[in-house]
Parts: sequence; structure tokens; C-alpha cells
Amino acid sequence: MKNNSRRRFIQQTALATAGLSLPGYLSANPFLRNLAGVSANDKINVGLIGCKGMGWSNMQAHLKMPEVNCIALADIDQRVLDERTANVKEIRGNTPTQYKDYRKMLENKDIDVVIIGTPDHWHCLNMVHAVEAGKHVYVEKPLANSIEECNIMVNAANRYGKQVQVGQWQRSGQHYDDAINYVKSGALGKIRLVKCWAYQGWMQPVPVKPDSTPPPGVDYAMWLGPAPTRPFNENRFHFDFRWFWDYAGGLMTDWGVHEIDIALYAMGAKAPKSVLASGGKFAYPNDASETPDTLQTVYDYEDFNLLWEHATGIDGGNYGRNEGIAFIGNNGTLVVNRGGWEVIPEKEQQDGEWIEKVERKALQEPAGNALDNHAKNFIAAIKSGDSSMLNCGIETGSVAAINAHMGNIAYKTGRKVNWNEASGLFTNDDEANELLKANYHNGWELPRI
Repeated sequence: MKNNSRRRFIQQTALATAGLSLPGYLSANPFLRNLAGVSANDKINVGLIGCKGMGWSNMQAHLKMPEVNCIALADIDQRVLDERTANVKEIRGNTPTQYKDYRKMLENKDIDVVIIGTPDHWHCLNMVHAVEAGKHVYVEKPLANSIEECNIMVNAANRYGKQVQVGQWQRSGQHYDDAINYVKSGALGKIRLVKCWAYQGWMQPVPVKPDSTPPPGVDYAMWLGPAPTRPFNENRFHFDFRWFWDYAGGLMTDWGVHEIDIALYAMGAKAPKSVLASGGKFAYPNDASETPDTLQTVYDYEDFNLLWEHATGIDGGNYGRNEGIAFIGNNGTLVVNRGGWEVIPEKEQQDGEWIEKVERKALQEPAGNALDNHAKNFIAAIKSGDSSMLNCGIETGSVAAINAHMGNIAYKTGRKVNWNEASGLFTNDDEANELLKANYHNGWELPRI
């Protein structure tokens, strides 16, 4: 922020334009008229690190608010930088500054907010360096690629006092709020089991490809960052990084954080007592990916169990849905996913008749755009200076990520692992505790807070 008037604006101004939305992807001309009433001093200047995929989706959601201005883009791929520079110019008419090294971007004093859309293994360094530089942060999920990094990131946000929103945008979907409130009402009776799942029929085998040279304009050494040094392989680059342990945790962390987050929030739980996982590469045993394409994970909490399951190549998930959460109670089951929520009652016999124990609720469909709402919520929290307003602050994001990583650790060890919440360690399990750690390479060092 350039001056005190901008600081006062961000701290005091209500989010008057919160209802504004842009239809999909559009040119600048119609929208630029809405920017006329926003002075330069009232702008919230944003830089984006990692400009492909969800990084760009998040940037678009923020640019639907006229006070948000994209002034910088950082990416290791020059082709992506050029494409997104043209996109910003089309939407807003300005040309953001390009950076191949995000650290140079963070030196720009005019940037107020940083959006992080890099692969998971970069999130910790990006986020910690950003808050150290005085920036607020919107960071993609999962929060980090290890439990150790999650804890470091929470400590950094608290030390530097910046607003940090995690991209678990289901937290900003009104129908999820409605479903959670229903679960908390007690109408379902005692909830003994929560099921979470992601069945992804669109996912086909990752074909085995030979190592090659990086595409022109790609700084591959920077892309690797703290990950182990390996020859460039197209399978590990851009979207498919998710299926390799060096950079991410597969569907367990990619989808799991979304669904487990809602489950734990509704149940008022944070840490399991134990975790047991079983699965493997059953669908595509010979493809190039490393993470399991089929997995079942059982979490034991204080008075209920949570079951996570995922599968690639099929859509036949629970209750006819390819993703979702089911809260299974003595009186009925509530099922919620991105398409809405419903209540399926249990029945009991009374005077010779079968009576539903709770009122059946037909599908309650979603309204509005949850990703847009998540961005609006973040900007509103920045303006108010109140982190309690965040729908998915960093502590919330860390709970979901830590639980998801526990599932992967149980899978890797091949046994039930027992968690000690007080110590933040697994009980009497050196192998599992070693998997809590982040192992950095190539001269990059884990941040110390």
C-alpha cells in the first residue's frame, strides 16, 4: 500500500461491492466501467505466484471485485506468464509486471496481497516468505506437503500478524453452512460414522513417458525448488504433479482436505486417536503415477469414526455421488456435496407402522459461487483487520491438511498409527514420525520461525 489513506480504506471500508460478479471469462470493456469509482489509493494490489490452474481461477475470483488490482505475476514458465499477462490486460486493461523468481516479486512494496497457486511442495516457502515481506496471503490447498510445514506456516502467520486464507472454498458455500448447522442441531441423533469420498471417473492412466528436456522458457530448477533433483519428465509437470510424492499427496490431500474439512468442522473434531489405511495402485498398476488410485482410510476420533475413500477411473461413489460427505446418525443420514444436501431418514416401528425418525429433506441445491464468496470473504477480512472473519483461516486449513497427511502416513507405513495430540507426534513409531518431516533439497532450507 502506498499511503495512509489506502491503509485506512482497507481497514475501515465495508465491502460494498461484495455482490459484484463477472460471468466466467470476459473482456475488459464492459467491466472497466465499474472501476471508475475506485481511486488508486483504494486499490488492493495483488501478486500471483503460480499462474496456471487454480492460481489463475483464484486470481479471476478476486478480480471480480473492482478494488482488487493484479499488478504482478510470478511463474517459472514464460509461456504461462505471457498468457496470463494478456488475460489480465484483457480483463482490466493494465499490464502486470512479470517475475520468474517470486522472491523478486515480494520485494515490490506496492503489493498488498499474494495469491499462491504453486504445487504443494512450494506452499510453505511461498507463504512464509510472503508474510515475512508484509503481505496478506491466499494460499491454495492443501496448506502444505508435510505436517511439519503446516505447523511452520501457522506459526509464521501468527508471528507476522497477516491475514491468511486457505483455498478450501467449500467453507464459503452457503449450502455447506446450512448442512453443517443441521448436523450440529442434533436432529440426526448420535452420529457414529462420517463418510467422505472422491470417486474421479475422469482420471485415466498417466502414461509412462521418457525423461526429456524442459520446454523452452521453463526454469525447471526453480520449479523443483526444495524437491529432490530429477530429470525433467512431462508427467511430473503442471497438473499431474499431484500424483507424485515429491510434490504432493495424491487424491488424499487434493480432494481429501475439502471433504475432511467439512466433516471435522461439523463434528467439532480436530485430531484423531488413530489412523489405519489400505489401498494401492489397483486401477492402473503400471501407469507412471506413484500415489494410490484406490484408498480407504479409517480415522478414530473420540466418539465417532471417519472413513475416507477415493478411487480413480470410476464415478460410482456413495449415495450415487462421485464426491461428498455423509453424516450417519441414529435418526437419519445427511449427505452433502457440491450439488447440494439432503436428509435420508431412518425408520422405526410404532403401533404396527413404520415411521420416519426425522423429517426427510429433498435435495437443497446450492446458490451463488462459493469460490467467489471465498475471495470476497478474504478481502473483507483484510479490510476489517479481523482474522476471525476468515471462513478458512490458516489454523482451519492446517487441521484438514494434517489429517489428510496422517492418512497418507498410515498408508505408507502399512499399519495403524496412533496419534498423541499433546506432543504432535505418533506414539512409539519412529518411521511414522519421520514422515511428518519436510526434507528440503537443492540448497533450499526449511523456514525457521
